[in-house]
Amino acid sequence: MDKKVDNGQQKQDLWGSRRGLSLDALKRGFLDHLRYSQGRIPKIATLNDQYMALAYTVKDRLLHRWIRSAETYMKGRLRAVSYLSAEFLLGPQLANNLINLGIYEEVRETFEAAGGDWNALLEHEPEPGLGNGGLGRLAACFLDSLATLQIPSIGYGIRYEFGIFSQTIQDGKQIETTDKWLSLGNPWESHRPEIAYEVKLGGHTEHFQDQDGRLRIRWVPSHVVRGVAYDTPVLGYKVNTCNTLRLWKAEAAESFDFQAFNVGDYYRAVEEKVHSENLTKVLYPNDEPAQGKQLRLEQQYFFVSCSLQDMLRICSMGNVSATRFHEIFSVQLNDTHPTLAVPELMRLLIDEHGTEWDEAWEVTRKTFGYTNHTLLPEALEKWPLPLFRSLFPRHVEIIFEINHRFLEKVRARYVGDEDRAARMSLIDESGEKYVRMANLASVGSFAINGVAELHTELLKKDVLRDFYEFFPEKFSNKTNGVTPRRFLVLSNPRLADLITRSIGDTWIKNLDQLRKLEAYVDDKDFKTEWSHVKRLNKTDLANAIRNHTGIVVDPASLFDIQVKRLHEYKRQHLNVLHILTLYSLFKRNPDIDIVPRTFIFGGKAAPGYFMAKLIVRLITAVADVVNNDPDVRDRIKVVFFPNFNVKNSRLIYPAADLSEQISTAGKEASGTGNMKFSMNGALTIGTLDGANVEIREEVGPENFFLFGLTAEEVYDLKSRGYQARALYEGNDRLKVVIDLIASGHFSPGDAELFKPLVDSLLYHDEYLLFADYQSYVDCQVRVSQTYRDQDAWARMSILNAARMGKFSSDRTIRQYCDEIWKVSPVPVSLENDEEEL
Repeated sequence: MDKKVDNGQQKQDLWGSRRGLSLDALKRGFLDHLRYSQGRIPKIATLNDQYMALAYTVKDRLLHRWIRSAETYMKGRLRAVSYLSAEFLLGPQLANNLINLGIYEEVRETFEAAGGDWNALLEHEPEPGLGNGGLGRLAACFLDSLATLQIPSIGYGIRYEFGIFSQTIQDGKQIETTDKWLSLGNPWESHRPEIAYEVKLGGHTEHFQDQDGRLRIRWVPSHVVRGVAYDTPVLGYKVNTCNTLRLWKAEAAESFDFQAFNVGDYYRAVEEKVHSENLTKVLYPNDEPAQGKQLRLEQQYFFVSCSLQDMLRICSMGNVSATRFHEIFSVQLNDTHPTLAVPELMRLLIDEHGTEWDEAWEVTRKTFGYTNHTLLPEALEKWPLPLFRSLFPRHVEIIFEINHRFLEKVRARYVGDEDRAARMSLIDESGEKYVRMANLASVGSFAINGVAELHTELLKKDVLRDFYEFFPEKFSNKTNGVTPRRFLVLSNPRLADLITRSIGDTWIKNLDQLRKLEAYVDDKDFKTEWSHVKRLNKTDLANAIRNHTGIVVDPASLFDIQVKRLHEYKRQHLNVLHILTLYSLFKRNPDIDIVPRTFIFGGKAAPGYFMAKLIVRLITAVADVVNNDPDVRDRIKVVFFPNFNVKNSRLIYPAADLSEQISTAGKEASGTGNMKFSMNGALTIGTLDGANVEIREEVGPENFFLFGLTAEEVYDLKSRGYQARALYEGNDRLKVVIDLIASGHFSPGDAELFKPLVDSLLYHDEYLLFADYQSYVDCQVRVSQTYRDQDAWARMSILNAARMGKFSSDRTIRQYCDEIWKVSPVPVSLENDEEEL
């Protein structure tokens, strides 16, 4: 009797240390993991030991909820969302998970009371190298919202061993170094070696008759890779729902050749392992050379094949026929990267499950939704047919059959319109033959959506016009959103605390509640506190800038920030033209009265994108001259903040006064940085592009600095024959600035350095910098005039944050659930925990 009680008490203590949220349980869990997971005692524990022990302690709580969620889903045989994305830019996990558990402040205070350095602990956690920019961060926001809204879901992607790259600036140049984010291990993931699938590549197909006399096709590959699962729990905010991010790592089907080893050929003995594992080594290999293109295409197929095989396994576990696949999973394609899922599901259903073509196509067509993320023709993936056929001989046959059947319908509806049939074909035959992934996604999906109202309208009118006219019922808009948990609660705790003290904390799960802040826009004390929070955040960023770059900036200056991927259409160089306009004013009159500004840039240029890397050189070269010119007298400073990512965005978004969203109208699909800035009280200077249009509608035109041509005006100007050089000749200020760059003023000893950039603007100006220059510079004058009135600026800042409710990813996900996926919340309960004791 006594022994039985003792055992129960031991189990109670174990459960308490593994899943309890009391500080006592967390302390016991931390010490247990420090001892038994890290093999350390507190006295000799390193910062990494402390981080790993705390991470494992938090993960215990997540896994408890993950198991409960899985049990709940299995009982109900529910419809779930499967989100396929080549990127998941998660950001560091520790602090975010503590917030979602509702114990962040308690853990921080306890850790610091014990003598720990909390900021050093958070800084120690690496940035997971699983994404590059907005596409991957959106996917991560969606996973957060799916869990918070208690939607059964699973994210599928690739476990990249190395991220895209770490960026440093040396001698003004972007230098790419290896992103070794896994070098110290990843406590958040669970290796699932028992969940693994074979992925075929290359080879040929064989046609044969089965025992029933039916024609069947067998794919005989030349190479087989094994995909192994790694699971990361994704917890919702203050709910028990914990969903899964399942990432695939490539391994060799047979990793060691003993025959080669025995004859002394040691390299060949492990060659298969090295070749196979290269598949998931790095995010976005440079696809300029042919081998880079092939690797990227192999990556895309690898992860969708593993994911679909996994979903079919889950169906079989629930005794659900493969022909009911679409009833169990609604699969969303995050851009064109996962589009091979369409022919792959057809292959699996037909070749592996014996389904007839018509039924397989019906299942496939009802399974996939396609999100388009771009209006740039070069971003709509096309793969050379010879490359495609060499890797996927069976898929080429399937795609050709899909295309044949589809074009029959097109020709039947549009008799004699062969131009339309050629445009809508899944194969581009205008020259070298290509497989068009956007066309394949559009034909193989039951729903197609853009990611901002303007973007969706431009898809209908231009990029996917033929498909909209053929399938109007498929199209809808789902304006992007971002999670307020990471980008306000976690990133800006001072502001989050002020908001919560003022209106309560329900806004964290219902961002529309921020509207209550409008009652405070004329409250002097509130505005003073709001401005004080901004000043403290700017001081934090100023300290980080000094530590990272050595540049000293004034927190009292206007922080004018543009952080995003380097691309000509995003027009970081238009921002530079404004800086040089101010600089030329100083050179003509050093005593001119001007609002002090700190211009902050951040973002990575693709390794093979020459012009983007040249723009980085220009920014850093301008910074070197402007920051050290005695005529400027520190009234403007220019900073390039290296290696912009989710981790250091915690400093940047909260500190911004002005958010630069200046892309050429009609080029940006949506943007989400614009939402993060506004949510943190920054004012926007921007064009009517992407989600800027809706942000301006929400915050009010009077609280948004608008400039530039509209998308219609851009199209009209180009159609009439745009002459950039004429604008240069006719605008004295613009001419001075361009001539200053061309003269070599910012590149001593190398007058030719920026010639390609200058020539591109003078003779092409694809993204209409010159056309928008004067409007932009005039608008910046209005920005400065407004900033002089700090009371008015604070009022506008409050209204920007207060009216951001629409741009929560929770709202976006609700729309997907209601209008595309047809899924409902499934609450998860922990009430039966005691039954396990």
